Amino acid sequence: MKLKKELEEAVAAGKDLTYAKLEGAKLRDAILGGANLNDADLEGANLEGADLNGANLRGANLSGANLRRADLTRAKLNGANLTDADLTRAKLNDADLTDADLTDASLVSANLTDAYLTDANLRGAMLNGAMLSGAKLRGVNLRGVDLRGADLTRAKLEGADLRGAKLEDADLAAVVFDGNTIWPDNFKPPVRHQRRTSRRTSRR
Repeated sequence: MKLKKELEEAVAAGKDLTYAKLEGAKLRDAILGGANLNDADLEGANLEGADLNGANLRGANLSGANLRRADLTRAKLNGANLTDADLTRAKLNDADLTDADLTDASLVSANLTDAYLTDANLRGAMLNGAMLSGAKLRGVNLRGVDLRGADLTRAKLEGADLRGAKLEDADLAAVVFDGNTIWPDNFKPPVRHQRRTSRRTSRR
């Protein structure tokens, strides 16, 4: 309890909070930039508007956490549990979400520009209006995901599973995909732009 109170009232930027037990903690607008929260338990915590820029949250339990408007720019969230988390309008630019579980999470209008989401589980997540330009989504489970109005320009979708995903009004310009990418039924994939090899005709 003492640790929770300190975090509510004071700045904890750069502190080592590895394995901290902070389930249900009230951390709204807390300054935790660069903090080490590796394997911390933040289930159901209120982190709305919190500064977690560059924080280490590898393997952390953030299930059901409120992360609305939180700044997670360049945060390390590899293998983190974010099931049912609310990340509406959160900043996740360049964040590493490799192998993270985002099942049923809300990422409405979140900024995931250039984020790393390789092998993450986004099944049932809400990403409508999200910015995913340049995001690495290789092998990601996107089944049933709401991507309406999302910006997916230059996103990497090789091997991604988009069965049942909602893609109305999504921007798929210059998106990268391959033969292992699974699109929704009756969806016409964008035209893949392939580099043309110029051939010079020899003259005699």
